[in-house]
Amino acid sequence: MNLVNGIASDAVSVRDRGLAYGDGVFRTFPMRSSRPVLWQRQYAKLARDCQTLNLNCPALALLDRDMASISAAEPDCVVKIIITRGDGARGYALPAAATPTRVVMTNPLPSHIRHHQETGVRLHLCRIRLAIQPALAGVKHLNRLENVLARAEWSEQEIAEGLMCDTDGNVICGTMSNLFAIKNGTLLTPELTRCGVSGVMRDLVIELAGSHGIPVQTTAIRIDDLLAVDELFVVNSVIGLWPVIALDRKAWNLGTLTAQLQRWISDAQGD
Repeated sequence: MNLVNGIASDAVSVRDRGLAYGDGVFRTFPMRSSRPVLWQRQYAKLARDCQTLNLNCPALALLDRDMASISAAEPDCVVKIIITRGDGARGYALPAAATPTRVVMTNPLPSHIRHHQETGVRLHLCRIRLAIQPALAGVKHLNRLENVLARAEWSEQEIAEGLMCDTDGNVICGTMSNLFAIKNGTLLTPELTRCGVSGVMRDLVIELAGSHGIPVQTTAIRIDDLLAVDELFVVNSVIGLWPVIALDRKAWNLGTLTAQLQRWISDAQGD
């Protein structure tokens, strides 16, 4: 099911700035049993990202109506919300009075999620690097070409995700996920002050760890640092938490703290 500004449709204007310039933001999350998972957190992130780009974020009540329409038609699915600046003339200058475009679309829930949660995943170290742009750091904006090119680097079925570094060689994230490591009982995650997306699940993991007395460090991480950690995992709102069992030739066992965090996430989501 696809909604454009609340109406069932597959079409947006050819003059939409999201199409022309990637001028917009998005969020992706599961709908389960007609319930958008962690919806208040998702909306808060959407509103914050819109504010960063000086976009008018749709009111919560408006998106609540969209969620109700989606849930009635597809109670179990993946939901993607896209907010663009709307139509504009040719050129980069912002329209004097832009009317945002609101797109809500669905896809089936992936069938492999549970398997990867239980058995772990292998990662590919991507050659494509993330450009450094602090003004956009953390924002889930529509300019995702770096991720697209990184994802094109592998086709092996046994590789579930790719690991991306910035142009200075700091580990940042997966192509579609946030990254966490565990070293001597401390939870580590990359700094996202210069690039990368700060996801809802990343925030949730940090909060859960802190509430259970697990030390958390947001820090610069190099590849050599990563290869020396005790446990490694990736997260996003759709997949939940996937333990990492291999990065190229480095292997890990399924970790006990990673498994505990999986259980806490499941509880927080109401699964």
